[in-house]
Amino acid sequence: MAGDPLSPRPLERLGLTLRTAAHLRPAQIVHRVRLRSQRAALGLLPKGWDAVLRRDVPEGPGWPAEYRPIDAQLADGYPSAEDNARGWFKFLNEERHLGELPDWAQLSAPQLWRYHLHYLEWAWAFAAHHDRAWAQDSFARLWSSWVAASPPGRGDAWSPYVVSLRLWVLCGAYRALAKPETASEWRSQVDFHTRYLRAHVEHDVGGNHLIKNLKALIGAGVFLGSDQLIRAGCRLLGRQLPVQVLADGGHYERSPSYHCQVLGDLLDVQQLLQEAGHERYVPTSLSENLDRMQSWLGAMLMPDGDVPLFNDCVLVGLRRIGFLGAIRSPTSPLTILAPSGYVVMKPDERIHVVADLGPPCPPELPAHAHAGCLSFELTVDGQRVLVNSGTSTYEPSPRRSFERSTAAHNTVTVDGQDQSEVWGTFRAARLARPTLERAEADDRALTVTASHDGYQRLAGSPRHRRSWLLSPGTIEIHDEVASSGPTSLHTSVVRIHTPVILAGKTKAGDSIHLGQLVLSISGGAITTSRAKIATGFGTIQPGHVISATAAGPLPHRVVMKVVLTQQP
Repeated sequence: MAGDPLSPRPLERLGLTLRTAAHLRPAQIVHRVRLRSQRAALGLLPKGWDAVLRRDVPEGPGWPAEYRPIDAQLADGYPSAEDNARGWFKFLNEERHLGELPDWAQLSAPQLWRYHLHYLEWAWAFAAHHDRAWAQDSFARLWSSWVAASPPGRGDAWSPYVVSLRLWVLCGAYRALAKPETASEWRSQVDFHTRYLRAHVEHDVGGNHLIKNLKALIGAGVFLGSDQLIRAGCRLLGRQLPVQVLADGGHYERSPSYHCQVLGDLLDVQQLLQEAGHERYVPTSLSENLDRMQSWLGAMLMPDGDVPLFNDCVLVGLRRIGFLGAIRSPTSPLTILAPSGYVVMKPDERIHVVADLGPPCPPELPAHAHAGCLSFELTVDGQRVLVNSGTSTYEPSPRRSFERSTAAHNTVTVDGQDQSEVWGTFRAARLARPTLERAEADDRALTVTASHDGYQRLAGSPRHRRSWLLSPGTIEIHDEVASSGPTSLHTSVVRIHTPVILAGKTKAGDSIHLGQLVLSISGGAITTSRAKIATGFGTIQPGHVISATAAGPLPHRVVMKVVLTQQP
């Protein structure tokens, strides 16, 4: 998109809004209106949500003592309990102190940082602490302070997604952290959170948010001994599985790290229900969908054991991935995950390519879409050599705008436009529609060709087509931007991003050395410039972007060739 997509001009914004809203299902709009009206009405009551939802709760079964959710087993990955007890919290690689009188609002922090503070997941470190009495007392002080500072229904702390994560922690940490004198209030909080969440299930959003809501409600049902709640949550979960898990096992938001999150949530639910003796409520298709999700993850993992960075995605970490049960299939030179749109190419033991040839998102759920159709990532000898620019922030900012843009990915821009109209922080209007045209493997080479129509709104309706030709030790990438309408003038830029730091300037005809690779480009004017590549929230490393620019009448044709120069 031309201009700043975070702050488009009024008429442009109106068009974007209308084109974005056109993707919404009527039920989403109805649920959004209902939730906002409900919140406004209850906010007028003298005691707000407390007046409707607060009640005393008798002691219930709780969770089975032997059950440990995935996050509890990763407790040492959270900020230390000792630091938290002193008011220091670190999320997204940013550390903050809440102050002597704890400021739980933290309005100067990024919203996602505030969400992490209110998730309460840092409680897992207290629950795992060796000094149980100290952990209980220290957590109780923090929790009491949080409750006093976080009136129900107000602010980030009461976003339904945030409530879902906090409710799960309250159920799971109760046995370790609730003292006899606080147990009754703790159970009351679990019940209150449950009743609040039931009134705010995110049917208007769907996706991973809805899975997180249902996971929390099922967990609360087990904790409170409510078969009705377990049954209702599992029934809704069963309806979501065929919507959110594609036929190849990929999660329909098409983000590898959100796939991991949803897979972990479903594994948690399955294990909890089994260990609590509620197998009869487990959706009949859950096991089958878990198998397919684990197979998809096994196919998508890079040689270093982590995920490629497509759409909103961060590195997941090898420990967490280890709990997800990825199923590695026998090595195949060509793996086509058609429903989710990913293709994995391995022409030899050294080269590993993953290409994104699918739609950027479900049309009704564009929050985590990037305009990166026909992008790819390349590893050689287990090292990431060509990468997308990643995701470092969800804050409204030029960086957020860039990371969602076509220019941040290893693909082609036409006339400086994005192939999909990503705008705002989590919105998208017109979406590129890709087509996988060819995918073949023989004894000598792999050939994959795909195209998309994301630029058809431009003069002449340009179409980008890309072909990968891979053989042992060699990769060729052929890009063509061709017109299906009257001849017109355009500028096409092929970009590839690398964490390898390049030495010196590059001019036309030069070969570019990327470690053990030599890259040559023909068909465009070559430039190199510094780049910032994200591997996680708040984590950016230096790199370079290599650009090849073709200008004039269509068609434009650019060929990149990568050759391995030496053995590892």
